[in-house]
Amino acid sequence: MSQQVKKPLNSLQKAINKQVSVRLKMELEYRGKMASVDQYMNVILVDATEYSGGNPSANYGKVVIRGNNVLFIKISSDFEP
Repeated sequence: MSQQVKKPLNSLQKAINKQVSVRLKMELEYRGKMASVDQYMNVILVDATEYSGGNPSANYGKVVIRGNNVLFIKISSDFEP
């Protein structure tokens, strides 16, 4: 059986203009539409909301997240408000 190799960066680039959740190492989470991502996982979100402890704490028009702070990125369009 041959297994198909998946490249995470390709999946992220296909998620441009989709809703994502970006969890940071410092236990903050940002949810918004991903406008851009690069090979270092630096991410630009638009219409972003910051969550702390699962609760919304701030709204931003645009957020730039440095890739070395990212714990994971979840691609989805079904987030709770």
